[in-house]
Amino acid sequence: MKISFPFFFLLLISFTSNAQSTAVPDTGFVRSNYKKTEVYITMRDGVKLFTAIYSPKDSSQTYPIIMQRTPYSIRPYGANNYRRSLGPNAFLMREKYIFVYQDARGRYKSEGDFREMTPAIANKKSNKDVDESSDTYDTLEWLLKNTKNNGKVGQSGISFPGYYSSAALPNAHPALVAVSPQAPMSDEFIGDDCYHNGAFFLMDNFGFYSGFDGPKSEDGQNYKSHFQASFSDAYEYFLDFGPLKKANAAPYFADEKSIWRQTVAHPVYDDFWQSRNIKSHLKNIKPAVLVVGGWFDAEDLYGALKTYAAIEKQTPGNNNRLVMGPWTHGGWAASTWKSFAQYQFGGDVNKYYQEEIETKFFNFYLKGKGDFKQSEATIFETGTNQWKNYEVWPPKNSQPTAYYFDLKGKLSVSKPTSVRSVSEYESDPAKPVPYTNVIGRQRNNEYMAEDQRFASRRPDVLSFQSDSLTEDLTLTGEIVANLMVSMTGSDADFIVKVIDVWPANSTVPAAKEGERPVQMAGYQQMVRAEVLRGKFRNSFSKPEPFVKDKIEKVTVKLNEVAHTFKKGHRVMVQVQSSWFPLVDRNPQKFLNIFEANESDFQKSKITIHHDAKNSSHILLPVLK
Repeated sequence: MKISFPFFFLLLISFTSNAQSTAVPDTGFVRSNYKKTEVYITMRDGVKLFTAIYSPKDSSQTYPIIMQRTPYSIRPYGANNYRRSLGPNAFLMREKYIFVYQDARGRYKSEGDFREMTPAIANKKSNKDVDESSDTYDTLEWLLKNTKNNGKVGQSGISFPGYYSSAALPNAHPALVAVSPQAPMSDEFIGDDCYHNGAFFLMDNFGFYSGFDGPKSEDGQNYKSHFQASFSDAYEYFLDFGPLKKANAAPYFADEKSIWRQTVAHPVYDDFWQSRNIKSHLKNIKPAVLVVGGWFDAEDLYGALKTYAAIEKQTPGNNNRLVMGPWTHGGWAASTWKSFAQYQFGGDVNKYYQEEIETKFFNFYLKGKGDFKQSEATIFETGTNQWKNYEVWPPKNSQPTAYYFDLKGKLSVSKPTSVRSVSEYESDPAKPVPYTNVIGRQRNNEYMAEDQRFASRRPDVLSFQSDSLTEDLTLTGEIVANLMVSMTGSDADFIVKVIDVWPANSTVPAAKEGERPVQMAGYQQMVRAEVLRGKFRNSFSKPEPFVKDKIEKVTVKLNEVAHTFKKGHRVMVQVQSSWFPLVDRNPQKFLNIFEANESDFQKSKITIHHDAKNSSHILLPVLK
């Protein structure tokens, strides 16, 4: 999760605490019903990991274990200092489990060296070959021998702890029978956190790494920030900051061992990133798996969808399920979730998820209690605001349908017949297109559903729009844009957005009773968007420059979607070449951007071709 670290930590505590806020206003329930112990558990290579264990005081029976491993601290430290709440949700806490929390290797009070997304070792040859799977295995071996358990273990976590849950799956301990990776990181170059399709996510990485891995205090309870950046307008701050090579020296990331420096030292999909791709190791998975993600997750939407897909592809006959709801990053752990941006969901989706899905999943597999008959994919469909159940995801009756770009900003299923037809814009790195219309320091999470009229009014953003729909149009699955482009520069970014355009006189109910309905007339509601750094159009490992004015195909894959465009609405597709400062500026010159000078940044004329031969189009997954 790459937002500023102090803000992230407060958000994490808020979600995990507020999930129980209505039922557990303080630590009273935890302290009255659980006893806490703190131990160091020795791994096979001798490194000791700091672990907190909360065991039910009622010792008349044995209990399953639910564990979370994290790089974000298992505080509060001290055997007499209790967490406000335990487990993924309040229902499970009251069910009584042995809840275990562990500082990951090299983080906070645990020994060893921390590695972000530790490379998995498929064939371990000695006790020196350690990864997150082996650390999980060794931890469980100790817990099974030293707690009053029933021999069954579950693991869950959100974001980085979600990645640790995924990483526990390969060669899992036999006692690990139920795992729920939630918004898990999976591949940080292709779609999670650091890069998206080779484009660097600037403001998130800059803010997060400034505080995440600075010098650790002697007691292991805190980290000192690399630096403090004070600003109120992120767009202006990063524009004034200039080329990113400046960030690799004092007063910023001067430490060569910092994760920021490691990240920018690998601007292509080399072994550094490939070895950290946990998806390729999700083979022969034995535990039951519940992957959870949010359609408005600005950090790891890709991770949830692709983790599920990797298990489906590589583990035939798996016991693997997917839940995708209308959430931001970890929003399903909040006390309630009834709305987001201009969406009103008509009820609390979190109560349904926590009580009917998450709790039943762990109760069934760890306690043998009740049943778990959840469908293969439980999907919240935006637009209609309904839960849908599918036997396979994406559903089999979802058909890729080409919508073609044409003159005067038209989008239709009819292929162009013109001999020559183009739309052009000038992309200027000195005046990049903002990713949001909101001015602020932190990332605006609502940008994923924000009104895009601020962008469509710019001359460096192309908009293609369908006629008004005569019936509802439902999209379920991956979106792929195939652009036929040429340019005057040797590199460019391509951001493609799919937008739901509301008709005149549209409203949505007010968020609170007594308030006026929200006016949505002409609202250009973003449904999905993604970026591709153009030099990676053919390979993420071997970037290639563009040749001036040569027409080339650029394919941009957008994450999956489940959305209904209602009758009377329009489908819009926008294309642009900057998304700042969410994504760093492309100099539009083929080079290592982290070594670029100010003089390397140049304007470029971008041409999108939409004629009979070079037919730019987008493939929408239409549910038949």
